Amino acid sequence: MIDHDLASGTVSLPSMRELGGRALPQAIEGGIIPAALFLLANDLAGISAAILVGFAWSGTAIMRRVARSRRVPGMVIVGALTLVTRSAVGLATGSTLLYLSQPAIAAAVIAAAFLVSVSVGQPLAQRFAADFCPLPRHVLTDSRVREFFSRVSLMWAAVGFANALVMLWLLMSQGTTTYVVAQTMLSIGVTVACVVASLLWFRHSMTRHGLIAIVA
Repeated sequence: MIDHDLASGTVSLPSMRELGGRALPQAIEGGIIPAALFLLANDLAGISAAILVGFAWSGTAIMRRVARSRRVPGMVIVGALTLVTRSAVGLATGSTLLYLSQPAIAAAVIAAAFLVSVSVGQPLAQRFAADFCPLPRHVLTDSRVREFFSRVSLMWAAVGFANALVMLWLLMSQGTTTYVVAQTMLSIGVTVACVVASLLWFRHSMTRHGLIAIVA
C-alpha cells in the first residue's frame, strides 16, 4: 500500500549534471590535489615533507568549510580521519610502503563500517546521501526507504572490499608515482560509479513504491 502523504509530496532529485557538479569539486579537493601535492613534495623534499603537505592541505580544506559555516561532507570527514592515521604512521615509521598501503586498509575498514552500520540499523549510505541529495524527514523515516539504504550500504561494503584488494595489488606491482596516480583515479572512479548507481537505484526503487511523486 502506498502512503498517500508520501506519494502526494514532491521530492526533487539531482540530475546527473547536477550530481557531477557537486561531486567533481569534492573529488578535486579531496583526491586529485592532495595526490599531486604529495608527488611534488616527495620528489622535491622526501616522504616526510610529502606527508605533511598532504595533511596540511586536507586540514586547511576542512577548516575553510568550518570558518564559512558550510557543511562538511561525510566523505571529506572520512578522508580526513583516514589521512590523520596515515600521516601519523608514515611520520612515525618513515616508511613509504606503510604510508601508501593505508588507503587500501582504510577502504577495507570503511567497507566493514558499512556492514556494521547495517547491523545496528544506522546505514551509512543514508548519511552520505545527504551530501548529494538531501531528503525530507517524512521520506527518511519510511521503512522502505531505510531498507533501501541498508541494501545500498551492503553494495558499498562489497565494492569497498574489492577496491581494497585492487589497491593492494597495485601497490605490490607498481612504482610509487604510478601507484599514487592509479590509486587516486581508482578511488575517485569507484566513488563516482557507486554514487551514480545509488542515485539510479534510489530513483527506480522510490518511484516503483510510489514514495516519490515527481522526480526532477
